[in-house]
Amino acid sequence: MPHAETDLRGSLGTVRNAVTLLHLLGEGPALQHLTDLAERSGMSVPTVHRLLRSLVLADLAVQDARTSRYGLGPELVRLSHRYLARLPILGALGPYLAQLRDSAQATVEVHTIVRGMLTVLDRIDGPDAGPYRDAHAVVAPLTSPAGRLILARSDDEAWARALDDLDPEERAEAERSRADWASAAYLLMPGDTFGGPTRIAVPLTTEPDGSLTTLTALVPSERAGEAEHIAGQLARAGSAAMRTLGHV
Repeated sequence: MPHAETDLRGSLGTVRNAVTLLHLLGEGPALQHLTDLAERSGMSVPTVHRLLRSLVLADLAVQDARTSRYGLGPELVRLSHRYLARLPILGALGPYLAQLRDSAQATVEVHTIVRGMLTVLDRIDGPDAGPYRDAHAVVAPLTSPAGRLILARSDDEAWARALDDLDPEERAEAERSRADWASAAYLLMPGDTFGGPTRIAVPLTTEPDGSLTTLTALVPSERAGEAEHIAGQLARAGSAAMRTLGHV
């Protein structure tokens, strides 16, 4: 973004530049050096330093006292919780998640796409969740059934951006599969060779603008044969939540 500083002057430009720095802080290591942020953003070191000081004062960023490097701040947690608490779909799905966890005997997640990445909006752990949790995962969407369901139903621009992250073989496979993914009632992705869970996802149209969410169950791989039954449970809970929202 070499033009960032020159093209975005004034108050609006300041806000955009600050948002750019927040995105960079979120994409790199937990703590980052001032000069690295300046180089990646295309802004001068004094400009980045001034913006970071303002972000630190607002608790949107932090500066490590030992290394003087910068990271994301705790105020973002409060804002994200406020945002999630006001999402109608999470309120509608809330009464069903524990029931789904118990009936499917599985971890259940709610996903959507945020700025091109698959993001967990809510999660309730099942009995086989294991000792390690990944409740705040943000991953490339076409690496999971949830992301495939959403992006295959999205516009061509969003689909093309997601394809850019794939190698040629994966890209060709995704292009061949898009129509099937777009019409699928559910998608399944087997667990990895290290014993990871099988993921079973169903799509939900959650907003009047047609934006998409998914419900995903994470089950032990030996239960993959139950995929259709578990997908039915997810779909019924999703339909009930959609009726609550008045979208069906």
